[in-house]
Amino acid sequence: MRRLLMLSMFTVLPAIALAQTSKLPPDLQPIPEPPPMPAGVVDQDQEPDITINQRNGNKEEEYRLGGKLYMVKVTPPHGTPYYLVDEQGNGVMTRMNTLTSGTRPPMWVIKTW
Repeated sequence: MRRLLMLSMFTVLPAIALAQTSKLPPDLQPIPEPPPMPAGVVDQDQEPDITINQRNGNKEEEYRLGGKLYMVKVTPPHGTPYYLVDEQGNGVMTRMNTLTSGTRPPMWVIKTW
């Protein structure tokens, strides 16, 4: 039984593959590459604005999206950096030692007005 199964696999499967490739039209052309983006065009909705400031010896990187501050990375001169994150979008910043600390569910803004 196994020999019959193996024999049928080695004879039938290559015939099916050969039949599928013979059905392709002969005049296929490769898809051309998309044209390059014009110089200076950047989608403002996807690129955050980053402002770097020096305050009290700390390096502060402010991340804004659409003009709204959503995260600040504070790097002290001695020690590890920490993050201040606006999790709810209400302007209240919460301190986090790393961005991956704890389990955080994904949150997206669906509608604002």
